[in-house]
Amino acid sequence: MATVVLVGTLDTKGEEYAWLRERLREYGSDVLLVDVGVLPPPAHAPVADIPADVVARAAGHDLGSLRAAGDRGAAVAAMADGLTRVVLDLHHQGKLHAVLAAGGSGGSAIASQAMRALPIGVPKVLVSTMAGGDVAPYVDSSDLTMMYSVVDISGINSVSSHILGNAAAAAAGMARRQERSYEELAGPRRKVVAATMFGVTTPAVDAARARLAELGYEVLVFHATGAGGRAVEKLAADGLLDGVLDLTTTELADELVGGVLSAGPDRLTAAGAAAIPQVVAPGALDMVNFGPAESVPERFAGRRFLVHNPTVTLMRTTAREMAALGAMLGHKLAAARGPAELFWPLRGLSAVDMPDAPFADPVADRTGLDALRATVCGSGVRLHEVDAHINDGTFAVAMADRLHQLIGERAASQAAR
Repeated sequence: MATVVLVGTLDTKGEEYAWLRERLREYGSDVLLVDVGVLPPPAHAPVADIPADVVARAAGHDLGSLRAAGDRGAAVAAMADGLTRVVLDLHHQGKLHAVLAAGGSGGSAIASQAMRALPIGVPKVLVSTMAGGDVAPYVDSSDLTMMYSVVDISGINSVSSHILGNAAAAAAGMARRQERSYEELAGPRRKVVAATMFGVTTPAVDAARARLAELGYEVLVFHATGAGGRAVEKLAADGLLDGVLDLTTTELADELVGGVLSAGPDRLTAAGAAAIPQVVAPGALDMVNFGPAESVPERFAGRRFLVHNPTVTLMRTTAREMAALGAMLGHKLAAARGPAELFWPLRGLSAVDMPDAPFADPVADRTGLDALRATVCGSGVRLHEVDAHINDGTFAVAMADRLHQLIGERAASQAAR
């Protein structure tokens, strides 16, 4: 029977969790109740299958010490770390088919951290008082499902019974499907490749995707808007990818310069750490992304801009920034434990970086290439300098074919061990 891991702070919400556990059982699920509350639960609270002291110890903490310290922030962080370890262990043992939690800001912070750590595809449902506002801190690039509680999670009433009941039904249904998915995953599957795309690199990604599909791959395309790049990193870290066609690395420019679409400092690291073959290009490194024109910080006055649409303003990267980006690419790929190659298009990095286009700047592009070349010299990174524009079909197909070769070589090497 499919198992829903039910996560809650039983010191404050015992009534609600007892009710949720009964609903899940009615809907045909086994339930593992995990207590992440720091204070002792009241006598009427349900007995947890995994009590709070076990959660605290999983993160190397003593529950009594957390209580005595009286530091709520530290306690929340400790229980979040412990819960993360607990749910990952349950998942690895095949004892978790879905996770369900309900709470306020503290409970949501604890539960969502653990949910984000689970692989994409594992059902995660969070009913939260915080879901009516900015949910990015809770969801980030995961597939976590958030439901707004409407009323506070304080007792079972005519409103909360509908919302919590819907969440329980959703989690139970998702868990049953996930149980079947585990069985399906045991069978043969197509190899999976992640590709990164922007509007200004779409022709290239379309051509590469068509070629990889022809070669038998399932291609997952991600929009390089920060969350997209983080999703690629997450999938690579979870071991769900056989290769990465990282054609659009524009998020690195936002991270370096201060644009709004950064994927964070760990972008372009997970595939290398997992030894997953990756073929990379400097797609859209000619630009930094901002919101509406009036939102661009004053420190960039005098730079070259392009209003992409009413909500997106692009800024051309300078030669100095391109040099830093070239070096960044080189250092990240040189650190890879697996095969990593870079294709550099000599005729432009995006649809707006070509002769007579708004961001044409051959000097800046050449500066980036020179810095990259110097950085990877002597490393295991192979650099392909291609006399083509990034959106030329021949460039994209060459990247796809090379990734196919690297994946095949890795598979042959693993089979020979």
